[in-house]
Amino acid sequence: MNKTIEIIQVKISDYQLAKAPHHLKTTGLGSCVGVVIYEQAAKVAGMAHVMLPSSTMAREVSFNFAKYADTALPAMVDEMVQTYRLRRDSLVAKIAGGAQMFQFSGKSEALRVGPRNVEAVKETLHDLDIPVISEDVGGSNGRTITFDSENGILQIRTIHKGITTI
Repeated sequence: MNKTIEIIQVKISDYQLAKAPHHLKTTGLGSCVGVVIYEQAAKVAGMAHVMLPSSTMAREVSFNFAKYADTALPAMVDEMVQTYRLRRDSLVAKIAGGAQMFQFSGKSEALRVGPRNVEAVKETLHDLDIPVISEDVGGSNGRTITFDSENGILQIRTIHKGITTI
């Protein structure tokens, strides 16, 4: 019997969940960070496309919790655990993105969006006791990532560098 594999698109400031054999994909990771949290035995994954490090930066009228590392990741983990009845201590993470897309002459902390996103994602994952088992972060090129929930492989397509897997 053939299985139909669906590729679930994760938009900017969004997260989605998938169970094998389905894949998760997000495009346009510049300074944003793609975070995959998965449970290998259950073959369940969640992917977040984090745009900013902290919800304290929120200025919009309607709050989008999936936009920030400190609110998107706890919400995604809670939904994964509740929906698929997973144990939190069996979750692991892979991350990609966080590029510094533009070079600035000043050393303003506000302009370091990519590195600050990576730091916030790692800090939030640490607070959730979820280890980062592999990463492809930094640089100055955009990325597209696709996660295969069947085998736990994260494929990273980096502009001007090609495809790698972690």
